[in-house]
Amino acid sequence: MSQAALRPFDTIPISYRIFSEAGPHPVREDQGSAPLETFRASELAGRSRIAAWGELLAAHLDKVDFTPADGEGFDAELKLRQLGPVGLARLTGGGASMVRTARHIGHAPTRTYAFLLQLTGSSRFSHYGHDAVLHEGDVVLCDTGAPYALHLDDGAEIALLRAPGPILKEHLPSPEYFCGRRLTAAEGVTCAIAAVTTSLCARHSGDLAPEFQNRYARHLLDMIATSYAAAFEPVTSASSITSGRHAKVKLFIEQRLRDPELSPGVIAGQLKLSSRYLRMIFASSNEKVSAYILRRRLEECARQMADARWRGHSITEIAFAWGFNSAPHFTRSFRERYGVSPRQFRRQQLDGKAPGAEPVLGAAA
Repeated sequence: MSQAALRPFDTIPISYRIFSEAGPHPVREDQGSAPLETFRASELAGRSRIAAWGELLAAHLDKVDFTPADGEGFDAELKLRQLGPVGLARLTGGGASMVRTARHIGHAPTRTYAFLLQLTGSSRFSHYGHDAVLHEGDVVLCDTGAPYALHLDDGAEIALLRAPGPILKEHLPSPEYFCGRRLTAAEGVTCAIAAVTTSLCARHSGDLAPEFQNRYARHLLDMIATSYAAAFEPVTSASSITSGRHAKVKLFIEQRLRDPELSPGVIAGQLKLSSRYLRMIFASSNEKVSAYILRRRLEECARQMADARWRGHSITEIAFAWGFNSAPHFTRSFRERYGVSPRQFRRQQLDGKAPGAEPVLGAAA
């Protein structure tokens, strides 16, 4: 991945030559050194609107597999601005999925984290082994250096606050632990955070001198970090070091979930941990390392089997692509978790579902 894609809100000018001559040109509300930029999918003419929008997301946010629920009537709007060290984005549009996998992720000297705020409507976010259903006012933290899946319902509107890892860690020392965890609108000052973010996304940057932009950005990060720390304090207080290690092990697993050779022994060796210490790290979650790997693989298989876009792939293909190397073992494990065979599950999920419709997974047993 290019540095521009990894640091999409830098003030370095971005080239739009990847688009056709009729492609998007941002509407700039020039207010000082950090203009508000607006992109609209309706302005993408002369080529595939969906492909062009995917390239725009890659240039300004993250490289993802972008799939709208309605390919014919798809439209969306993206607003961007910089606030000191924090990048702000506001995304509005129809239902769509944005899936980031290991093949989209490159190597960067620093990590970028993003707080996703659900402004209107609802969405589903899967990350670090967590599945979160977001409603208006909810917040979730994302590590853009790890795989994730975001499914936006029709009419949903979200805001993103993106910060480099070193900046965020000044406010939230172990952000990996909180990734994928939902902070509801009722917790902390989440409602106030959403209101402030909405106001800042729309405010003319010329109204604020650079020093005040930095203050606003850091106060906003501090509000979110404090809300997260307060919400999850009973869990994290026991050992912040162990919590941080646990999050890093989970990240390692998520990035290599498709590798059939992935095992507790491989993880311990690669991360230079003893097998005993690795077991201790996972003891706090009441789930063994091997059980976590199996659960996550089954969840990803279930997600794809429930997605009409994967009709053309056999169940065995999907299972083997997620690290299974035995069809009987996969079938047995799947039935134990979901209560039905993979074939029955797929039929139940896909009956009457059109391609592009979002999967609705049944609760795990």
